[in-house]
Amino acid sequence: MTITTLPPHASEQPTESGFRHWMRLHLDLLPTAAAVVIFIGMIIYGEIAYGRIVQASTVSNLLINNAHLIILAVGLTFVILTGGIDLSVGAIIAFSSVAGVMLINAGWNPWLAVLIMIVSGSAFGAVSGILIQYYNVQPFIATLAMMFLGRGLASMLSTVPQRIGDDSPVRILAAQMKLIDGPKVNDLVVTPGVIIAFGIVIIAFFVLHRTRMGRTVYAIGGSEQSAGLMGLPVPKTKVWVYVISGTLAGIAAVVYTARLGSAQNITGIGWELDAIAATVIGGTLLTGGVGFVLGSVIGALVLGLMNVLITRDGGIPPEATTIITGGILLVFVLLQRAVLARRRE
Repeated sequence: MTITTLPPHASEQPTESGFRHWMRLHLDLLPTAAAVVIFIGMIIYGEIAYGRIVQASTVSNLLINNAHLIILAVGLTFVILTGGIDLSVGAIIAFSSVAGVMLINAGWNPWLAVLIMIVSGSAFGAVSGILIQYYNVQPFIATLAMMFLGRGLASMLSTVPQRIGDDSPVRILAAQMKLIDGPKVNDLVVTPGVIIAFGIVIIAFFVLHRTRMGRTVYAIGGSEQSAGLMGLPVPKTKVWVYVISGTLAGIAAVVYTARLGSAQNITGIGWELDAIAATVIGGTLLTGGVGFVLGSVIGALVLGLMNVLITRDGGIPPEATTIITGGILLVFVLLQRAVLARRRE
C-alpha cells in the first residue's frame, strides 16, 4: 500500500500581506482615515494655491469659528452610533440663544441664563428620546417635530436680532487667549469656547470607550435586540443619547452666542445637516455601531477648512459650499456602503 504525503504547508492557504491583513481587521477605520487624508490634502492644496494656510492664525480661526460645530458633531456621534438621527439641534440653538439673550437683557443673572439655555436643550433632547423609546416614534419624525417646535418657539420669542451688551460676563467665553506670540498677527490664540469644545471631546471619548454606557451605545447600533438580550440598559441609554445631543446643542448655543454677541430666530438653520455631515465624514456609519468622536472632530474641521478655502479663492460662489459638502458626503456614504459590504464577507 502506497501512502502519498503532501509537501509541507501544501494544504495551507496563502497568507495575506501584512497591510491587507491589517486593513481587513481595521475596516472600521477606513472612513476616518479617508477623512484625515482629505483634510491633509486640503491643507496642502490651500498652501500651494493660496498660501498662508499652514500658520497659527489660520488654525486659531478654524478652531474658534467651528467650536460650536465640533460640539454639535460630538452630540450627533452618540445619536448616530445607536442608528438614530437628530434633526432638532439647529432649532435648539435658535431657541436657547434667543431665550438666553432675552433673559440676560431682562436683568437675569447671566450665568443663570446660560444654565437655562443648556437645560432647555436637555429638555428638547429628553422629549425626543422619550418619544422614540417609549412611544415608538421614528427618530426622524420625533426630532423633526422638535425642530419645528424649537424654531416656532424661537420665532414667538422674537423675530428681530437680540444683542447682549459688550460688557456682559458671558462675552468672556469668546475672549481670546494668546498661546503663541507669533510674528505680526500670526498668533496662536484660543477662546474659552474652544477649550469647552475640546473638553467635551475628551469627556465624550472617555464615555464611549471606557464606560458601560459607551459599550451599550455601540451595542445598540450593532444590534439593539442582541444588546437587550445581553442585559444592557437599552431603553435608558437610547433616551440618554438624545439628552446628550440636546444638552450639547444648548452648550453650542452658549459658545456661539458668546462669540457672535447676538441671537435671532433664524440662527442654526441647516446646522443639523452640517453636524450630521461632519459625523458621517468623520467615519460614523449611518447604520450605527461604528464611529469615533475624534473622527467627527476631523469631519467638522474638514467642513470648516472648506469654507476657509472657498473664502480665500474669492471666485467660488458661497452657494457652492453646499454642493461641495453634498459631494463629499456622497463619497463617504458610498465608502461606508463598501465597508459594510466587506464586513458582511
